[in-house]
Amino acid sequence: MNFKNKYFNSTIKATLITLIFAITCMKLGSWQLNKAQLKMSLQAQYNKYENDPATELPVNFSNLDEIRYKKVRVLGKYLPQYQILVDNQFDGERPGYYVLTPLAIDGSENIILINRGWIEASENHDQIPEVNVPLSSQSVEGYIWLPSHKFYSLEKKTSAKEWNKVWQNMDLNLYRELVPKKVLPFILKMSPNNEGGFERHWVRPDDRIQTHLSYGYQWYGFAIASILIYMYLGFKKKNITKGNSKRTTTK
Repeated sequence: MNFKNKYFNSTIKATLITLIFAITCMKLGSWQLNKAQLKMSLQAQYNKYENDPATELPVNFSNLDEIRYKKVRVLGKYLPQYQILVDNQFDGERPGYYVLTPLAIDGSENIILINRGWIEASENHDQIPEVNVPLSSQSVEGYIWLPSHKFYSLEKKTSAKEWNKVWQNMDLNLYRELVPKKVLPFILKMSPNNEGGFERHWVRPDDRIQTHLSYGYQWYGFAIASILIYMYLGFKKKNITKGNSKRTTTK
């Protein structure tokens, strides 16, 4: 663009609209890039424990982030009366549930919630699947997983006597309130080769990182494009007539 014979002139309304749009796009871009950065950090921690053998359950739970994705092995018996099915879980396009069963740990008063994997939902979604629970002593291996607390939940705070088998979200804090036992503050995702589970195609932490990066750059691109369009439309061409010092503009 040749600025020699042009000057800038724009309305306050156009300036405010462009400014608000550009700032909004930049915030959305930063949000997506921050999500990608978080997943990269989680993947680095996942890689740290990926090839390690399963160990005994840690004794100190003061820093849960430090033991996230750590592989552990626990022995105990399942408590089927407190089993839950987490709804709205998909395997491809197939709807289903995650089966989470608490395990009473041998030699301890603690119980740990085991994610035993995915099962397909019935065609009639009101029909709750019957899920088999082994009653003998179990040896379970898996990795420690910290569920998100960032969701809006409509779960009812029912008593243990009115146990709700199907949950819309895995609200671990609510679960710990309802179960009259000491529930550990994390979940164990059962290893794919462990017996007693269902379909287990656990998603890696770095899943969709490229998608977040693409969205982030796209939002930044929208912000830059809006500013360039604003500037392009704001510059007016000078029209100076000979013998007349008055400046006019072309529309």
